[in-house]
Parts: sequence; C-alpha cells; structure tokens
Amino acid sequence: MKPAILLVEDDPSLIELVRYNLEAADFDVAVEMDGDGGLMAIRERDFDLVILDWMMPNMSGIEVVRQIRRMNDKRATPVIMLTARGEETDKIRGLDAGADDYVVKPFSPAELVSRVRALLRRSTPDMGAETLAYEDLEMDLVSHKVNRGGRSVHLGPTEYRLLRVLMENPNRVYSREQLLDKAWGQNIYVEIRTVDVHVRRLRRAINIDGKPDLIRTVRGYGYALDFSPG
Repeated sequence: MKPAILLVEDDPSLIELVRYNLEAADFDVAVEMDGDGGLMAIRERDFDLVILDWMMPNMSGIEVVRQIRRMNDKRATPVIMLTARGEETDKIRGLDAGADDYVVKPFSPAELVSRVRALLRRSTPDMGAETLAYEDLEMDLVSHKVNRGGRSVHLGPTEYRLLRVLMENPNRVYSREQLLDKAWGQNIYVEIRTVDVHVRRLRRAINIDGKPDLIRTVRGYGYALDFSPG
C-alpha cells in the first residue's frame, strides 16, 4: 500500500508541482488549501506524513502543527514545514512548534521527496521490512504469501490488504472508515459494511485448524489484530 501524504498548501502551482513529484514517487497524496481544512483532514484520516506550508489563510502552519501535537492519536505523525522563511530563528521556531523537518522555498522537488522518504524511514522503521509477523501469523511482503503456524493461508487481494493494515500496527483498533481508507483507498466508494464482509472472510482464512481468533471486534467501532488468550 502506498504511504499516505497530506499536503497543506495554498499555492496552486506549488500544489501541482509537489503532488506530481510525490505521486511519481509512488505516494498517495491528499491536498488541503488552508489550515482549517488540513486539521479536519488529519482528524478524519490517518496520514503517514504531513507536508505543511507556514503561511496560509485562516490558520498558520505553526498553529496547525501545534494542534497536531496535542492530538493523542495523531501526535506522532511526521510533519515537514514548507516555507519561504529561511532565517535560523524561523527554523528554530518551526522545529520548536513540533515540525520534524524544514524545507525552504524555492526547493528541489527531488530533495523534498528524499526528505519525505528519510523521515518515513525514521518514523516507521518497519516500512523497509520484507516480512510482518504476529503470534504464529507471518506475511511475506515480497511474495505476497501468508502462512500461519507454517501452513499456507490463501487470501484474496482485499483480504490481503486488510491483513497487512492490521499486521503493520498490531493491537491498534481501526474504525471501519480507517480500514476503508487504508485497504481500499480514499477515492473508492465502498459501503461501510463491506468491511465486515471481508473481515469475516479474513477470519475464516487465517483461523485454520481451529486456531485461536487473532482479530478482535470492537463493537460499534471496528477491528484490531489483538490476541488475548482466555
């Protein structure tokens, strides 16, 4: 699955430049044009990284990053500040507010992409891993094969994507909406209850030979990969 990047920027020409280069580098890019819209998007969706302009209508990038750092479930989201302010005192102010990196305009799109990749590697070390594992369940990200207790598990493409989302953050509870965004994509229309159908199929596939159920249902909310032996 492509890492999800939120770009919050009010300059249309810069939006197109940054979006083109990030999408060419295989990132999933969402765009908001002011601070209020950026915060709303961050509250509604999980992003792997946020690229944030300093000077924007309604709310500055500095205030946006401060509010991100106050969110219990989003405070660890990596943030890169984009700004024309190149003075050392401005850089210090941006970093002190909670930004992880700072890119001064004008900048090289290739350098920005490299900084995005470097920050994602630091914030999510497992992104470079070739396998995921939880209890006796293993997923090979290169061959797209899954096995449990040494036995092969046969999954359809959607069940594979769902399982990968859950295995990347075991014990984390995902809402149905979050699973739709991550496993289907933000711009794909799917009925919310379709998630339940595919989770049932996933359960049947991985709970082979009477193995314990590794997927926990949080009633009225969503699901987690969370095994608690009884």
